[in-house]
Amino acid sequence: MNQPVRVAIYARVSTEDQAEFGYSIDAQLDTLRKYCELYSRVIVGEYVDRGVSGKSMKGRYELQKLLQDAEKGIIDEVIVWKFNRMARKNIDLIHIVDLLEKNNVSFRSFSENFDTSTSMGKFALQMMGAVGELERNTIVDNVKMGHKQRARTGKHNGKLPLGYRSVKIDVRGRESKIVIIEEEATLVRHLFEQYAAGQGLKAIANDLNHRGYKTRTGKPFSTCSIRDILDNPMFVGKIRYNRYENWAEKRRKGKTSELILVEGHHPAIVSDELWEKVQLLRQKKSTMPKKRFEGEYLLTGLIHCPECGAAMTASRTVNRAKDGTKIVRMYYSCGRFRSQGSSVCHANSVRKDEAEKAVTERIQEAVTNTHILKKIVRSVNEHRLGRIKPLRDELAGVQARIDSLEVKKRKYLGLYEMDEIGRDLFSERLADLNRDLEAELTRRSKLELELRDDQADPISYDLVQSLMERFNTLLNRSPFPQRKTLMHLIVKKITLDDTKRVGSVELAFNEETEKHFLSVAPSADNMAEGAFPLSGKAPSMKRRLEFEL
Repeated sequence: MNQPVRVAIYARVSTEDQAEFGYSIDAQLDTLRKYCELYSRVIVGEYVDRGVSGKSMKGRYELQKLLQDAEKGIIDEVIVWKFNRMARKNIDLIHIVDLLEKNNVSFRSFSENFDTSTSMGKFALQMMGAVGELERNTIVDNVKMGHKQRARTGKHNGKLPLGYRSVKIDVRGRESKIVIIEEEATLVRHLFEQYAAGQGLKAIANDLNHRGYKTRTGKPFSTCSIRDILDNPMFVGKIRYNRYENWAEKRRKGKTSELILVEGHHPAIVSDELWEKVQLLRQKKSTMPKKRFEGEYLLTGLIHCPECGAAMTASRTVNRAKDGTKIVRMYYSCGRFRSQGSSVCHANSVRKDEAEKAVTERIQEAVTNTHILKKIVRSVNEHRLGRIKPLRDELAGVQARIDSLEVKKRKYLGLYEMDEIGRDLFSERLADLNRDLEAELTRRSKLELELRDDQADPISYDLVQSLMERFNTLLNRSPFPQRKTLMHLIVKKITLDDTKRVGSVELAFNEETEKHFLSVAPSADNMAEGAFPLSGKAPSMKRRLEFEL
């Protein structure tokens, strides 16, 4: 007798989908449940990501749980309402389906009526995925075209900078204009005047922070925020647009040559003369040689300030002895102090050689001292066990809030059906409850995923010993660029104590670092780029491993 097909239902809806297309999680689930009932399929799980974009797997906890269950062999088929519920990008969709196929799990789309258990189904998936991505990209291009045309006519796109706000000028709220917030505008003018008078970015940021000013987002001013204000032509009455393409993916590497810079419809905050003077100074300072520190800083970005917790950066002092000899001392200093000044934090400098020596000695001690390594393993396992109860308690609290919200939804539905509340009030309250419910359901998914990881088998002593030995060997053998790469891959955080000495070193190993950097290389002569030469092979990892030295 044939066993029934074990099906996992996956549903997803983003905030944009709900607003623009009216997609409903309940409608997707109801449709797929009826399909499974009609074709005698057994539903072994329903995985629902609510209010999450399909651009990537980040934050999609239910999808991650589904893929884990596929590896366990408890699923035969994954079914979705539409293939774009699984992923927006074709390459991501193919990657997810490939992961399923490696575990003998087929993928089926209800609306497009194909499944990947057949060759034609795989072909249809790739074609439909490409068509779907083309459709999405066309929409994105049309939106960009509209934004560009709006910018060409002198209208602003996106968030407004310090000094401006938008006000509606018609009853329907379709038209608006940009006006000046005089209190903020005064600050902006002061900032430009300070720079024109010869003050540097850090000096201006330090001054503003000491006086208690904040950015539009409520954070202290930094050299970057001051620079962005000084370089923004909106303050002189112009609209600048299209400096970068695909900022979310390419960041500053997406700079374009099709910059739009036109006169805007909004009022200027600074005069043309002041703007031109500041830009002349900005251009002159950009061609000045930047400070370059000699020496190799192994721990930049890893070692953290004991006062504010920010990453510490390279710094140095240069003094002269009585005989005229130059004495250079190298340090790690608080990055926030260097960027935002003494009102935010202090230098809290630590000698470079002392910090690096302390970290490497701490690693060496853990490798050579069996007692310490066993203590680490015991601590890791106890910590993982200790995490389970708080997570379970929080999960119980989340579930209680979910149940309460469901009861409230039924209560308002009953009141509406009995005509005791109007449609507008009912819609408003239902929207509020659904928003709260989605947040709690997402939190529940994340907690369930964390509990699943924490309830895995205990970490073995052999695994930790092997990983630490390889890490230590590579630190001793490798040239500086590889050592720094390895440090940033495996060291999660280095914390200083009150005496500005290394207090703790947090390490984090995962499957990718173990596979590419701590396992055997192909050969000394023919290595993949970035591989580190080392003989032997470490035990295979099943999950991320974190511990403190």
